[in-house]
Amino acid sequence: MSQAERHLASLVRQLANQDRVELVHPFSDLKSFAALVYVAECFGFRYVGVRLVGRHKVLHVYLVRSGEAWAQQRAAANAAAFPQVGAGGAVPGMHLNSLTPVPEAQPDVDLLTKVIRYDAMTEAGNPVQLRTIGVGAGVLFLLLAVLTGLYAVLLPLAVLTPAFMFGSLRVNTARRAKLAAQLTAAGCTPVRDEAGRERFVRPVPYPA
Repeated sequence: MSQAERHLASLVRQLANQDRVELVHPFSDLKSFAALVYVAECFGFRYVGVRLVGRHKVLHVYLVRSGEAWAQQRAAANAAAFPQVGAGGAVPGMHLNSLTPVPEAQPDVDLLTKVIRYDAMTEAGNPVQLRTIGVGAGVLFLLLAVLTGLYAVLLPLAVLTPAFMFGSLRVNTARRAKLAAQLTAAGCTPVRDEAGRERFVRPVPYPA
């Protein structure tokens, strides 16, 4: 069984038994995540966001079962048309036994990739968190320099660590602004989630 088939089989098990789905594949790229989200949305789920978990910032992608009538109608139609998803059968929008989109699905998967990337960058580039880490690390290194007398080592760190954090924040902000422009041009709507973070909602509903 290929990696794509394993991912699809795991996804189908979650879709069958859960109203909330969590995709965690540390070595998958965003395009693979987007393809899995596309398939899940064909079966009545909708993408709701991401989290970066742990020291290594492993990406977790979340979906929930949609209560919209059009989503459930689409799910029923696809369940009838694709009864062997995850068991070697055809998959909506994908080439057989792969997570490679067919031409008709490619634009939707590309848009999903951008939405997931934007959310992941927002999660990684929390301005308050990065500023706090940068300032806190600078103060810590400065105090250690005073206490230990290792000024030649610790003073540069006291300067460079905050500079790196603030530089990372500026780069992240610029990249998100570019991506936000692309999402807006694609018809997505900017919204604020419950934590006040900006996200983009894709135009829906999709046809069944």
